Amino acid sequence: MTQPPPIQPARPSLPPAESWLAGVPTPAQQRQDRYAIAALVTSLPGLVPVAVVLAGIALRRIKRTGSRGKRLAYGAFVISLCWMIAIGVAVALGLYGERRAGIGRTVAISEVAVQQCFDADLDADTLLVVRIADCAVAHTGEAYAKVRANLAGLSAEDKETVATQQCATAFGDFVGKPYEQSDLDMYYVVLEDRAIADGNVLCLVGMPGNHLTGSMRGSQR
Repeated sequence: MTQPPPIQPARPSLPPAESWLAGVPTPAQQRQDRYAIAALVTSLPGLVPVAVVLAGIALRRIKRTGSRGKRLAYGAFVISLCWMIAIGVAVALGLYGERRAGIGRTVAISEVAVQQCFDADLDADTLLVVRIADCAVAHTGEAYAKVRANLAGLSAEDKETVATQQCATAFGDFVGKPYEQSDLDMYYVVLEDRAIADGNVLCLVGMPGNHLTGSMRGSQR
């Protein structure tokens, strides 16, 4: 009589051990990509070119390795864009301010406004035109006052004496030191002979052969 085969206990078939790991991030995938972190860190102080390059590298690495950090990389892009917009606005406002101030424009010396700085050859015998300059950078002269002086009917020598006296008084108030004690030179332009309310003599300060930086107001020079 044939013996029946032994009964084997029924066991469910188990998947291969490696399949249990499907979908479980590896240690490398759980870490934030170091390039993404570096991109975000460099974007905060405004190192835009460095941040953009690092963010681009990070995204390529993340796509290849599956590591984390995509949000950091995109965050670096956004912050860099904000910096670029801010810099662009600042530059535009600076150019607009220079345009309003007339910086770089060539004008007749008589058209220089008080508190405007300019570039010109102060050693020239006749100075007709100047170039308006930014007072914050090196320049040759500055208009510091318009004074009233009744010059009608005076000789050329007397006009010079009166105009010099009036501008010297304004010089002391502006620079903070009497003209006689200053190492700066003073110039004037007679706009018209008759005295008018807003002044008919333009007073200028400079130093031939040298450049001034900043306004001479209160410089005590």
